Amino acid sequence: MAGDGESREIVVDGSGMIMGRLASLVAKLLLAGWSVKVVNAEKIVLSGDPKMVVESYRRTVLGVKSRFSHKWRPKRPRTPQRLFKHAVRGMLPRNKARGRVALSRLKVYVGVPEELKNRELVRFPEADASRLGAHFIELGAVARQLGWKGGVEK
Repeated sequence: MAGDGESREIVVDGSGMIMGRLASLVAKLLLAGWSVKVVNAEKIVLSGDPKMVVESYRRTVLGVKSRFSHKWRPKRPRTPQRLFKHAVRGMLPRNKARGRVALSRLKVYVGVPEELKNRELVRFPEADASRLGAHFIELGAVARQLGWKGGVEK
């Protein structure tokens, strides 16, 4: 990868994609040596009843308490880009060097940043949410329920 002369970078459009399927495809690309940038993270779709999906994330993210100070509680992601990156992290061997290096090649954005507006956006048909019925919710809506204010993270 370092000596091949070409940058192996792919920009993926996350709008209307199923989160788990997209995360598994991105994880495979990262392990193959690609550098992946995912845009429109707030429009990634989670399948299932929206109330149950939000309640599941609330239990996971907000439910773990510590009897000590709040600064010792586990830090859980609440923004769309961090929620997606956390899903990809679960599909990588992060305790090994190749998994940590692969995760460092992943960048996730809310919306489309200026430097990526002219790039071709890739969509994966096998992760498209058009196959879903009526029960789904966008990652941005879940993040707002968890306390995300809707801004771009710096």
